[in-house]
Amino acid sequence: MAEGPPDSLTEARAQLQAHFSVPESEHPDRWSKLWDAGDFLPWDRGLPQPALVDVLSDRQDLVGSCFVEDGSGGKRRKRALVPGCGRGYDVLLVASFGYDAYGLEVSESAIKRCKEEQAYNLHKYPVRDEATGAGSVKFLKGDFFREGWLEYVDGDGKFELIFDYTASLTLTHAASRHFLCALPPSFRPSWSLRHSQLLAPAPAGNLICLEFPTYKDPSAGGPPWALSPQVYVEHLSHPGEELPYDDKGHIKQDVPRGASPGGLERVAHWQPERTHEIGKGTDWVSVWRQR
Repeated sequence: MAEGPPDSLTEARAQLQAHFSVPESEHPDRWSKLWDAGDFLPWDRGLPQPALVDVLSDRQDLVGSCFVEDGSGGKRRKRALVPGCGRGYDVLLVASFGYDAYGLEVSESAIKRCKEEQAYNLHKYPVRDEATGAGSVKFLKGDFFREGWLEYVDGDGKFELIFDYTASLTLTHAASRHFLCALPPSFRPSWSLRHSQLLAPAPAGNLICLEFPTYKDPSAGGPPWALSPQVYVEHLSHPGEELPYDDKGHIKQDVPRGASPGGLERVAHWQPERTHEIGKGTDWVSVWRQR
């Protein structure tokens, strides 16, 4: 059984939770203030998520190539989205595999750091296949749950690949890159609905979730908020629906309910061989598609 986080991480989480001891409507502004100050970013690990590297490298049986038919007999690059992308490590990684990659952040300061990473460290993201080349990269400032940022996205506003590092800001590595775990539980219906709206049809469209922190007690609060694999199953199968939780913060699994008509389907689920240190032995990867 995996051990709990070290004391230094526990202290950082306590500081982060104190920072977010405000009404939930003020949380986006609180994330922005952390990026603006730049002196307390405990989630930033300085590199892409290793599990994502392995999915893109080794699981083309799931995600396919970086190209898709364009509807007129030709092909185009698939579009990829990383909401809450932090410094943009995962965005630059995805582009190196040939996708046209979009990184979304609520903070102008975070976008600035993404562009700095692209300008000064692009050599760390070599093209993975010279035959297909690299895709384009765009960093966008916007609210994941609103429409404004989509006007800067090419095509129909659908993405063939979305990477949700447990919702976005998880306090240990990649804060804005653990998207779901950064959101209070009340946001989960909106989170699942938004993914169902943005994900391209199957089989080309794949939502990849890095499920973290699965070891945490839901009653401990957040961010990062505890997330069991069952939370993903229930919410992504019932996007936009309010689902029951017990008084300890666990989603109820004894309520009979079939998947909703617009619900996503989990097509793969496994524990990754590689991930960030904090999630070793407890992280899970899940892949979801439209039904």
